[in-house]
Amino acid sequence: MSYRIGIDVGGTNTDAIVLDADRRVVAAIKTPTQSHSGDGVAEAIDRVLEAAMIPPGEVRAAMLGTTHCTNAIVERRGLGRVGVLRLGGPATTAVPPFEGWPEDLRAAVAGPAHVIAGGNEYNGREISALDEAAVRAAAEGMRGEVDAVAVVGVFSPVAGAHELRAAEIAEEVLGVPVSRSVEVGSIGLLERENATILNAALIRTLGDMAEGFGRALEAHGIDADIYFGQNDGTLMRLDYALRYPVFTIGCGPTNSIRGASHLSGVTDALVVDIGGTTTDIGVLVGGFPRQSSHAAEIGGIRTNFRMPDVLSVGLGGGTIVRGLGVNGAPADAPIVLGPDSVGYRIASEALAFGGGTLTATDVAMAVGRLKIPGRSAPELAPELVAAGELAIRTLVEEAIDQMKPSAAPVPIVLVGGGALISPEQLAGVSEVIRPEHSGAANAVGAALGDVAGQAEQVFSLRETSRQEAVAIVRAEATARAVEAGADPGTVEVLTLEELPVAYMEDTVIVRSRAAGRLA
Repeated sequence: MSYRIGIDVGGTNTDAIVLDADRRVVAAIKTPTQSHSGDGVAEAIDRVLEAAMIPPGEVRAAMLGTTHCTNAIVERRGLGRVGVLRLGGPATTAVPPFEGWPEDLRAAVAGPAHVIAGGNEYNGREISALDEAAVRAAAEGMRGEVDAVAVVGVFSPVAGAHELRAAEIAEEVLGVPVSRSVEVGSIGLLERENATILNAALIRTLGDMAEGFGRALEAHGIDADIYFGQNDGTLMRLDYALRYPVFTIGCGPTNSIRGASHLSGVTDALVVDIGGTTTDIGVLVGGFPRQSSHAAEIGGIRTNFRMPDVLSVGLGGGTIVRGLGVNGAPADAPIVLGPDSVGYRIASEALAFGGGTLTATDVAMAVGRLKIPGRSAPELAPELVAAGELAIRTLVEEAIDQMKPSAAPVPIVLVGGGALISPEQLAGVSEVIRPEHSGAANAVGAALGDVAGQAEQVFSLRETSRQEAVAIVRAEATARAVEAGADPGTVEVLTLEELPVAYMEDTVIVRSRAAGRLA
């Protein structure tokens, strides 16, 4: 018998789950996230193996969904130093690399940056020939100064030959990881450049996390293939993840969305994931998370790599409730939820656990909706309970309304460790579904085992026919899915989009996503 372990590290809790070969839940546990995430992962492995009562040697795959890369950017720690080779001179010198970055993030990441002759026009024609000597000289100047290099060509999604050649030279000279923008972002030079720089900065960050995860598995006698969750709700093999760590950003909500679909059997709905600190609401379309069509701002900079369409609001089980004389608020102050949370300290700071802070969990227990074994509901004034319940209901309903595709009532799948703080009856909702093991939906999503690849390219229909363009992108998406760890015989193309490019006649962007089972 073979099993797989899925682990999702959140800001408040770390969830772990064991699935059998038929993707049925064998055991699921939840443990508080620790200040050092590696310790929390090791404890989660301990507890889930004990709950599943399976030999460690029968675990064949281990999947990790983590906010480690997101936290590294937000906290400006553990990031690699990145050198930048922008191929676009002399056309793009007005706005240099790292322009507009927050000073603290720039100080943590920015290495030498060069704008070098090369790049292409929107129709693929060269702006100028690639100056290979300048690329080599710039790379030589970065020696000992950088941990990775980002190579960015103007309109490289149309013609990527200059990027490929510059990356080859940089790898030859420096021997450090090189990220190419055409593999990371979409059309739009500055946003794509920012995304590529972040990807390069995170290679070392994710490498350290992967090394710690591998040691934790080894210490438990588990010899398993390692996979990381990516932000389209699928997995990628370790070596692929180390090339594209930026794709782990946003994987927490997408793991929950995929897990919610698997546990409930629903393929089209809103998924409301209430954790200890935040509530994430995403759209489930055909069993996969809907992707955002907008540029994403991460750590204070604009990027344009793929991100899930998720709305996050400050409501979780540990959310601090203030008002009516509680938690330092005046007696006549209205109830306000958060946005701060006691997070993983809920087990010591919430009223229900003997602490002195009123949280959303305490309100849900006082209402009678939530029961925690061995804990009594805190005694609260009726008006405080009613006001707190109304505030929770209002916040959840308003968030759902923002994500609904139309005014008609929609079904929601309610998951997450804090799901029981939400009322059952909600305006604008046709049905509330709480599947079994809903508290560990994020870990289920991390362990499901679908592996995906995505491709995007810009074509001039004057030079390439529509059929040829579609065939090229479909083949590239399929190849990337296989490269990420999918069984070639199971890969299917899930989505295919063709979008006109504004102000460019007979020019289109073709996007495709393919997915298959673990190889």
